[in-house]
Amino acid sequence: MNLHDAFLGFGLALVIVWVMTPVAAAIAWRVGAIDEPRERGLHQFPTPRLGGLAILIGVEVAGWIWLPHTQETRGILIGAAVIALVGALDDLFELSADVKLAGQILAAIIPVAMNVRVDTMTLPFLGHIDLGWTSYPLTVIGIVACMNAVNFIDGVDGLAAGVCTIAAITFGTIALSLDRDAAGVLALIVAGSCLGYLRHGFHPASIFLGDSGSNLLGYLLAAIAVQGALKTNAVIALAFPLVILAVPILDSSFVIAKRVKYGRPVYKADSWHFHHRFANIGFSQRRTAVYIYLWTLSLGMLALALRFVPYTDDQGHWDLRWSLVMAGFGLLAVAASVYLVLVLEILKLRRFRQFQARRAALAEGGPEPEPEHVDARVAHELETGEFEAVDPAKLQQRE
Repeated sequence: MNLHDAFLGFGLALVIVWVMTPVAAAIAWRVGAIDEPRERGLHQFPTPRLGGLAILIGVEVAGWIWLPHTQETRGILIGAAVIALVGALDDLFELSADVKLAGQILAAIIPVAMNVRVDTMTLPFLGHIDLGWTSYPLTVIGIVACMNAVNFIDGVDGLAAGVCTIAAITFGTIALSLDRDAAGVLALIVAGSCLGYLRHGFHPASIFLGDSGSNLLGYLLAAIAVQGALKTNAVIALAFPLVILAVPILDSSFVIAKRVKYGRPVYKADSWHFHHRFANIGFSQRRTAVYIYLWTLSLGMLALALRFVPYTDDQGHWDLRWSLVMAGFGLLAVAASVYLVLVLEILKLRRFRQFQARRAALAEGGPEPEPEHVDARVAHELETGEFEAVDPAKLQQRE
């Protein structure tokens, strides 16, 4: 198994999903798996779900052909079918939160029971750690968490599939470089499947991933992370999934924290996700997706740099030139993250601009500015990226 197999799996999965996605849409229309426009949604017309069924077919066909017929592979592919089925039932009948969680746990248990688990880890300063029996529940929890993280970002046409494409290609590159060939091939199969779906799922989408797709992609990325990175002895193995999946992790963490803060059930849908915040400041679905793609890409490049840039040698001695290159990738990821945090924190920025405008008006003896004037100024600043630094101390005084 080698890079040749990975590309063949990628191409086969892409073609299968490209062809099968319209079939999945036709099935969704027939059985009534339709996403109707709703208050918290961003689409305007009824759209079929079940895009995940096409992805499942692509992954299963390419996987059974190009992946080794090992116990771990069988566990991953069987679990994939289970989670896609659970998601399809949710797309059709809107299952309750506890039933969906039970289905996710069941799907995660299958590969874990077949040795797709993290039993040992190498951590900086702590060295080699044997997780023992805790490896079973910890891996199940991690897989379920990844499913929900990807599900959370699936609110804009093509967003989840695009983010997963970037993540899968990054995981695949790292896995193949670590001689984790099966994980690398599976990663490129997932990437091909996502690209095949995006032909139909990018805005304006003719079909949505649905829970059948978002849960499936989260499950597969988690399995790839376990097999392709976390099972290795690399000291920075844990950093790879945390960096590559930072966008869905941050989104889900932010939303859950908000729900806990306001005493709302963590499983209850709301409009606090990143894509909702982009919509609130006037971003189109395409622009939202592209911005988050670029954010994910900057983090993926950082993960690749962590793997391939020789900033230290085997004895832990730092190389100045390569360290500067590494720092450049880190600064790129940080700059992208900080910029988008400024954009997503639009409400705080707007309050501070109102304070500034009122203070200026009082100093000049003029009337207090109209809210729409402040909004226009904020919109211009965010569009151009040119605005005065916000003083957190002053902002805190006003809240």
